[in-house]
Amino acid sequence: MTAFLEVDHVDKVFPLANGGRYIALKNIHLEIKQGEFVCLLGHSGCGKSTLLNIVAGLDKPTQGGIILENKQIKDPGPDRMVVFQNYSLLPWKTVRQNIALAVNQVYSHKSAKERHAIVEEHINMVNLRQAADKHPAQLSGGMKQRVAIARALAIRPKLLLLDEPFGALDALTRGSLQEQLMKMCQEYKLTCLMVTHDADEALLLADRIVMLTNGPESHVGQILNVPIPRPRERLAVVNHPSYYALRGDIVYFLNQQKKAKKRQVKAPAIIAGNGLEKVNLEIGFIPLTDCAPLVVAKEKGFLPNMV
Repeated sequence: MTAFLEVDHVDKVFPLANGGRYIALKNIHLEIKQGEFVCLLGHSGCGKSTLLNIVAGLDKPTQGGIILENKQIKDPGPDRMVVFQNYSLLPWKTVRQNIALAVNQVYSHKSAKERHAIVEEHINMVNLRQAADKHPAQLSGGMKQRVAIARALAIRPKLLLLDEPFGALDALTRGSLQEQLMKMCQEYKLTCLMVTHDADEALLLADRIVMLTNGPESHVGQILNVPIPRPRERLAVVNHPSYYALRGDIVYFLNQQKKAKKRQVKAPAIIAGNGLEKVNLEIGFIPLTDCAPLVVAKEKGFLPNMV
């Protein structure tokens, strides 16, 4: 049977200021079935978010490609919705207006009444009725993330992409949203690809866990099948006979990667323009505001009607 989503031998190479190049991902091949929940897990810097962005169409692979339902992905589209860690809400719009942003863009052929009904349905779905007219600054982190999830689900994407959506939340809020996500995935038979650092989160949510090696030249190091039946409850997952063996496999893999990184004397995948190898690579970051991904999308023309 043909895979619903195929990551077809993807490489990603970033050019460096000195004329060299950094090989972030090397020969990533992955097939995902429809309705499957897959987690990408690995140490920071292994390219998990880079791979997710390539699947979303927000970045392009240097080599290889992404195939969704037998069609190659080249650009972003409403068939793939991303839930970011930093919520990505427009601060000057209310909960209702942030959800309506996606609905109005994708369902422009529907009447205003129909679009309004879709927005209200998803406000209720994530239990934000009392906060519907509030702005993001008036919401807790968990509430903001519920808005982001509601906005993503409101347009019924074929593929839901989640980039550590619960990483910045406290343990109680994170647990509540994980359970809510599982229920929605079960109800709407969603296909999900999620980035996480958390072994317990991966075991709770995923059907398969894809573990990536350290960069540079990060690749699929191991894939674990999670044979825990659905629907899942947290206590039942922890008490499942396979749970601690699976968790041990994850911890062992991550520890081996950590040891390998310490042993690494040089990085052969970081190649300078003159052919010499660069031993140390420092890549910084620029702090972003909550709405930065949407602003970037607007500048690239992905959201032409955003105001």
